Amino acid sequence: MSDTKEQVLSFLDKCEEIKSCKFIMATTKIKDLLKCIVNCPALYRLFETVTNGFNYLEAKSQCLVTVNDGIFTRSYVVLPQTVGQRLAFIFCLLVEFDKDNINLNDFLRQYFPEDGSYFASYQAFCNTIIKGLQDCISQVFREEIAMIEEDAEKSSSQAGEISSALTASLSQEMDFISKSGIAQEEKENGLKMLTALAKNLKVGNVENVDALLCGYSYFVLNNKCVSEGIAELIELIEAFEKTL
Repeated sequence: MSDTKEQVLSFLDKCEEIKSCKFIMATTKIKDLLKCIVNCPALYRLFETVTNGFNYLEAKSQCLVTVNDGIFTRSYVVLPQTVGQRLAFIFCLLVEFDKDNINLNDFLRQYFPEDGSYFASYQAFCNTIIKGLQDCISQVFREEIAMIEEDAEKSSSQAGEISSALTASLSQEMDFISKSGIAQEEKENGLKMLTALAKNLKVGNVENVDALLCGYSYFVLNNKCVSEGIAELIELIEAFEKTL
């Protein structure tokens, strides 16, 4: 289940990459999206199921519409109504782009003319075809996506709790050093290290945090000023690093 969640999320990310990439990279990104389907067993089975018995030629005649009002000829895309047929049609269409059976440039000019620019045409294409694919996948795998969002919320909440506890622990450690009986110069050195720890934790510089924590550990041992909260502080720092 975990692999499926991650692979579906990766697929949706690939869709976003297609939507946000420059037009010149579109066919490469489409190829990557199709590879993503092959590499995800759940997606592969889904598209294998929806394309089984699907009459793509008939669907093309219904979905790729061209009308003439006696003066102008206009072409546009109408996606199938059901999720299964919509997935099958979009998948087959993307495969045709990948194999260059249909030239994407020509397709955009005909079915998404917009203002005449490739940028506007490509955006219209993405809003219809790629977003249509995203919406269908999101609907089919809504339980997995809901679990992803739930995990993200839990992770964010957990990170917030650790961060708050860490801030309080650092503050207590600073207070302990300030009130300790060690020399004033040593107090200042200890407080500088704790302040630097807090700053590096804030920006997520794990390498600096580890170095400062190691230095601070030697500092408290050499000065014989080990607080009761030092063990908890180290544990919180280690837990916080895992959330980065």
